[in-house]
Amino acid sequence: MKFILVLLFCIILYTDTLAKKQKLRDEIEKENVDDDKKDELDLIADDEAEEKEQKNEVIDEEEELKTPKDPCAGHYCGAGRICALNDQDEPICDCVPQCPVETDERRKVCSNHNETWSSDCEVYRVRCLCNKDREECLKKKYNHVHVNYYGICREIPDCTKEEMGDFPRRMREWLFAVMQELARRNELDKYYMKLEEEAEQDLSLKWVNAIVWKFCDLDAHPEDRAVSRHELFPIRAPLLAMEHCIAPFLDSCDLDSDHIITLVEWGTCLGLKEDEIEDKCKSVRKKQEEKGK
Repeated sequence: MKFILVLLFCIILYTDTLAKKQKLRDEIEKENVDDDKKDELDLIADDEAEEKEQKNEVIDEEEELKTPKDPCAGHYCGAGRICALNDQDEPICDCVPQCPVETDERRKVCSNHNETWSSDCEVYRVRCLCNKDREECLKKKYNHVHVNYYGICREIPDCTKEEMGDFPRRMREWLFAVMQELARRNELDKYYMKLEEEAEQDLSLKWVNAIVWKFCDLDAHPEDRAVSRHELFPIRAPLLAMEHCIAPFLDSCDLDSDHIITLVEWGTCLGLKEDEIEDKCKSVRKKQEEKGK
């Protein structure tokens, strides 16, 4: 009986050994697969992966086409307003529901009514509410309220005749310095970068290009070759508390008192000769070319 058990054990051990040897042979054969065959398999795998990626791209494009475009995308609304959809799902500009609560003193602004507000958002939100004759409008005078300058209201000294006489020169210097700094930071549009480079190479264009660039920069909403009082805000409000001549100076640039400043008025006000004033505003020029076709 013991002999039979030993014999069975030997048979099992031998069978297991044979199985291990066969497995080893199979692994060796796998490792010895022809290199060309491996390359072929790799190419097939790459083709399958590329085909799968292309299918995914097609699916993504189809999904993008299925996704409806936001009607408010590219719809401009002024300060204190936000784009919303009316009953016909058309984009309209409505008043900002509420402004962020500001606790930073530096966010305060002084309005044209010599009142200190917690933020510019609050000023233009109230103006919107009053323009739309909403119940939240506290006083009708706020129909035309706007930010006069940043910071709490204070007494702004008068601009003397001597200061006003020298202000265009100082303004030209400041405009070129800003243009130069933006170019250094690579924050100028490519077209205006060329204007800055021209001014660097030809000093006779130093004032001309800086003055024209700033006009183009201010003429934003709408781009109509005329700068409104509202469009002057980015240059007026930040400077008024420090440069008390900026407000009367900008008012003086409106030569015909029609509440807008043309390129000729802007250039003349800053000391350019009429033959030096050339419309180089890229967007306006492009529109003119399209209309001429």
